[in-house]
Amino acid sequence: MKFSLFSKIGLVFSILFLGFGCSKPEFDYAKFKQSKPSSILILPPVNESVEVSGENAVLSALVRPIAEAGYYVFPTTLVSETFKQNGYTQSAEIHKIPLSRLDKIFGSDAILYINIKEYGQKYFIIGSAATVVLEGRLVDAKTGEEIWNGLASASSNENSSQNSAGIVGLLLEAVVTQVVGEVFDASYPTSKIATARMLSPQNQNALLYGPRHPQSDFR
Repeated sequence: MKFSLFSKIGLVFSILFLGFGCSKPEFDYAKFKQSKPSSILILPPVNESVEVSGENAVLSALVRPIAEAGYYVFPTTLVSETFKQNGYTQSAEIHKIPLSRLDKIFGSDAILYINIKEYGQKYFIIGSAATVVLEGRLVDAKTGEEIWNGLASASSNENSSQNSAGIVGLLLEAVVTQVVGEVFDASYPTSKIATARMLSPQNQNALLYGPRHPQSDFR
């Protein structure tokens, strides 16, 4: 069976954004509420993508949604420097540090582990897009029990308008998008969207509002 060019484009976009319209089962927050963390230690993300800039970009984007949710967030620069002073420079190694040692050094209530599944430009039949896919889990620092987990993704062309100028317009838009994406690293702002989707309490299955937020879920 042969497909037209526009059919192929539609198929690619359908696959890319398939997960956005699907409803998710409600997360069970019983363990989260029982743990009732007030401070969260963000470990440097493990970057499984080929883009080396992904780790720092995502790490910087994680702080705001957690702090705005009502939690104390340990300064990421200070945390990274502390790990370096203790001989830890690789995120994968840091994720394997025993909880007892992390508790002794930082004394946080919970620890956030993030894996970057995808980060960077993706190229299609016509055009490209910055794509970020994140996987996270929150662990009680004292018991080691997982109290929350989440998965989120974002793409830079989710809100792109339909081009009515035909194939020439599509090609021109694709070239401009690709050049801008390569020059300005469109993945960085896209990572902010992905982290907000995964962590901001107003989104389904994200973190609960913390004790420092007026709408705290722990009261």
